[in-house]
Amino acid sequence: MQSFISRLGFYGIIVFVLFQIVQVVIPIMPGGVSCLVGVVMYGAVGGFIYNYVGICIGSVLAFIIARAFGKPVIRKLFSEKLIDKYESWTAAEGKFGKMFALAIFLPVAPDDFLCYLAGTTNMTLKRFTIIILLGKPFAIALYSLGLVTVFNNIMRITGVM
Repeated sequence: MQSFISRLGFYGIIVFVLFQIVQVVIPIMPGGVSCLVGVVMYGAVGGFIYNYVGICIGSVLAFIIARAFGKPVIRKLFSEKLIDKYESWTAAEGKFGKMFALAIFLPVAPDDFLCYLAGTTNMTLKRFTIIILLGKPFAIALYSLGLVTVFNNIMRITGVM
């Protein structure tokens, strides 16, 4: 992937951002993996920026898709086990927004799923977008830093670096 995108020059950045958008909307891999790719390819600052832009756009699109199509789209994309684990959050009147914001801020929750779930609640697009824009930088930075550290250690141990 890195060599393909690198050959595209500036357009490679656009391809990478589009990849990030798609991987949120169609969650086929953990977001942390694609964050690592961004940081490895574009460095800490560039990787962070491109990850942030793509993930935020993808998150908003996931919310809009869920708002338009409701819970059936969630059932097609995610396991019943995952749905059952978090759906109770929506029953707690007034608490979903706080729980969602905390989960988005911390890099441990299934963010893509939660963006879809948020779209099925009464949360406004404006509030959702603010939570994503303010919460994602910290989570992306932690993912990136943690995964790059692990990646570099593996490379060092295996003698590649």
